[in-house]
Amino acid sequence: MDNVIKYVAGFFGGLGTILMAVLPVTILWQILTGGSVFGMDVIANLSALVDGLGNGGFVGLIVLVLLASFFVQK
Repeated sequence: MDNVIKYVAGFFGGLGTILMAVLPVTILWQILTGGSVFGMDVIANLSALVDGLGNGGFVGLIVLVLLASFFVQK
């Protein structure tokens, strides 16, 4: 069972690394071409996320800290 948990955690860790590497490329693509990437408006989605956290007040700050903790290397 321990091996399964390590395998799943490694898979999602690798997937997160790939997505964090693709994100800047998609933003740059949208800025340079004005077209969407995979049918998504990446910049509008990020703007909505930041706006939602900003309007959340203290709860938004707590969520931001929790999200940031997922991306910090331990």
